[in-house]
Amino acid sequence: MLCAIVSSLLSSSLFTSPFVLAFDSGSTGADGAFSPSVDTRLDLPESGVFNFSSLTIPEGVTVTFNKNTANTPVVILVNGDASIAGSIDVSGFNSPGVGAAGDGNAGDDGLPGLGGPGGYDGGAGGAAGGDHFGGNGLGPGGGNFGTGDSTIRRHGGGGSYSTRGSYTSYRFAECASHSAEAGPIYGSSVLLPLLGGSGGGGGMGGNAFAGSGGGGGGGALLMAVSGTLRVDGAIVAVGGQAGTSGGGNCGAVGGGGSGGAIRLVASVIEGNGTVSAAGANRPNSASCSVSGYSYQENNCYMHSGGDGRIRLEADNLVRTAGSTPAYTFGPPGDLFVAGLPTLRISRVAGVDAPATPSGVADIVLPADIANPVTVEFETTGIPLGNIVELTVTPQKGAATSAISNALAGDTGLATAATQIALPQGPSTLMASITYTLIADSDARRGYFERLAGEPVQGIRVEAGIRGESRYWLITESGKSLPLSPAQLASAG
Repeated sequence: MLCAIVSSLLSSSLFTSPFVLAFDSGSTGADGAFSPSVDTRLDLPESGVFNFSSLTIPEGVTVTFNKNTANTPVVILVNGDASIAGSIDVSGFNSPGVGAAGDGNAGDDGLPGLGGPGGYDGGAGGAAGGDHFGGNGLGPGGGNFGTGDSTIRRHGGGGSYSTRGSYTSYRFAECASHSAEAGPIYGSSVLLPLLGGSGGGGGMGGNAFAGSGGGGGGGALLMAVSGTLRVDGAIVAVGGQAGTSGGGNCGAVGGGGSGGAIRLVASVIEGNGTVSAAGANRPNSASCSVSGYSYQENNCYMHSGGDGRIRLEADNLVRTAGSTPAYTFGPPGDLFVAGLPTLRISRVAGVDAPATPSGVADIVLPADIANPVTVEFETTGIPLGNIVELTVTPQKGAATSAISNALAGDTGLATAATQIALPQGPSTLMASITYTLIADSDARRGYFERLAGEPVQGIRVEAGIRGESRYWLITESGKSLPLSPAQLASAG
């Protein structure tokens, strides 16, 4: 953080004010002053970063973003002041309704809601014509797909983030105990790394109509302002709703997407406008009948998405309003943290992962490729001899996993590999590694144990094909606690 010295002469002969530290966003100002007069959709640069000299969004104007190739979060740096009387929206998208509750276009039945920029898509709804399962929501907190049988059609689980999405089910006019699970809670309260929300799981298909897809996870936004950030309008990163379902022999409903992430950093934060990263609410009620039974969706809980995360950092917080969910607060800190342990999927079946993965069709393999295929990994800063766990989640159906051989090379760049059978169609690959803290690092271990409040056994690192890494502390009692990159870097 750079510092500026501000002083004023209150009395020409007697008093000069003390030094005052001011936050520096690091904006170059290269993108000039941003002041749209109409609703504006900006193309997010490949870096994900805007460098404005000032920012003014007037009342009635909404700013949204087209994702870049890597689907990075939106980062807005401003070296002057910023005023938001209108709105900035990085929310996830709703999935379309299905069957009689749809828009008349059967071609979009079962399609998932897309995540906002930096967020993850929902899972696809199960196809019509039998007991067809949906797909898991994407992201570290993605909701599970809905399953069932000829008398039970399970809804998809809600996406999770700072809170868990909801999960229950219906069996015609009554709610059954069968559930599609919501995803796990993840991420750090200080939003380092800055991760978007996760998608809801897809609903199971019905005999006549598809299940609806899960809602998309809310996107991720970092806004850093050297001067004053005033929010009188709205900044939103809410989760997308799952589409409703209706008609005879209809399918189940997907889960809602989780809220995303909003981090606001400035010298001064003022204004009491809306700041929300709420999870998706339950979809509206729709009627459905299956083999002579019927139900109303409002009689059984649809699967809402969990809330996202909000972080405010300022030298002077003037704002008095709350947020959804409640924000955490601290002084301005580092915007980015470098030099952390990393894990990436480097190659699948001999095909290199792209340097800038997008999370969508990053690696395309021929349909007749022989199983199992080899998946290769690269790590930095992780002790040798540890193993990587790979999880493959198909667009529809259950996930499978495999274990690699031991990491070899050196801690600066180590490699490992495993073999796994890939199902037909799109799949999402996620790698994770857990390593034990070295015994002679007493200060480092003590730091982690103070964070966890109990003895700590190791650190877990996760990475998807998109390349971002996430961190957890593993305690001796078996708990997994989110660990921010800033906390990991502070341990030395």
